[in-house]
Amino acid sequence: MVQSIPHPMATTAQANDTTLCVALELSRSTWLVGINLPGSDKLSKHAVPGGDGAALLELLSKTQAKAEQQLGRPLRIVVIQEAGRDGFWIHRLLEAAGIQSQVVDPASIAVSRRHRRAKTDALDLNLLMRTLLAWLRGERRVCAMVRAPSVEDEDARRGSRERERLVKERTQHINRIQALLATQGILDIQPTRKEARERLGQARTGDGRELPARLKAELERELDRLDLVARQIADLERERDAAVQASIVAGGKAGLLVRLKGIGPEGATVLLQEAFHRPFSNRREVAAYAGLVPSPWQSGGTDHEQGISKSGNARLRKTMTELAWLWVRHQPGSALSLWFRERVGDAKGRRRRIAIVAVARKLLVALWRYVEHGVMPEGAELKAA
Repeated sequence: MVQSIPHPMATTAQANDTTLCVALELSRSTWLVGINLPGSDKLSKHAVPGGDGAALLELLSKTQAKAEQQLGRPLRIVVIQEAGRDGFWIHRLLEAAGIQSQVVDPASIAVSRRHRRAKTDALDLNLLMRTLLAWLRGERRVCAMVRAPSVEDEDARRGSRERERLVKERTQHINRIQALLATQGILDIQPTRKEARERLGQARTGDGRELPARLKAELERELDRLDLVARQIADLERERDAAVQASIVAGGKAGLLVRLKGIGPEGATVLLQEAFHRPFSNRREVAAYAGLVPSPWQSGGTDHEQGISKSGNARLRKTMTELAWLWVRHQPGSALSLWFRERVGDAKGRRRRIAIVAVARKLLVALWRYVEHGVMPEGAELKAA
């Protein structure tokens, strides 16, 4: 019986004979480091304490020196890690040490669907290494690498993101206060009004009693937290408005955006910090970054749309949907608003929601052209000076 000889595995030496490939599987307590040497198809595994960047650099330096001595030629190091809880500080640490670092979107890595998937740190490390080797061979579609923001860009977006979280927290406190009052038959106190505390002290339950002491104390504490959140939101909004005003004076991108009817300081800030701070080659990249591109399903005789991909920046996508509604309301004479009304008419519900997503995609591209190339959205109006 003739046995077939399996094809040899493509190794790092075959595709990258001067590259020391490293995969990092990060956790809170331990970092698992996988290293693939040129000329070998084996993956050596090492462990360093979680968060110990110096230990990681020392391990890579020693491994590089030993490998260069064995092979007799200089080697570069390429490291891959998943985007996650640790942010980008490890990436920046490696880059500062002269090591090429790649941060991959973990959701973009293909996994086997033939059986129930086993998951261990060792298996994840092997998968990361295979992904890196394929990417180095030129297979750019094997995964999606994350473009790490600069320290300045990352810090600039914190204010807007914190405000979004605080607005959600404010809503939670308001709902909690109203729910507690509703259990006593009190429905006419608005927690956000100035007289809320005074009215709380005079409130009577639906059956004519004073509020129980512990319930009243709990409501007072909820109002204290609500006041704190409101002050923090106001502080962030003052800081945001000052930055937008400075952009207006300097002729910056945020200043250009707030000149348009339907776009306020918060919308302009989100657009600038989440999208327009980075370069795009064309309109398709802009729409794809927001996850507003269609997802077709074509197989045999089946051909239909699954809706938008939702694979991009979720915050940008949400903001663009909100801005699309505002645009249709405040820019009724624009080409986009006319396009929306022609296709929707008096329709309600699903058809209207689908159309507004299309408006959001078109509007994002139009605003990108406006801030990058000075092309005014067709039919758009500016705010009065």
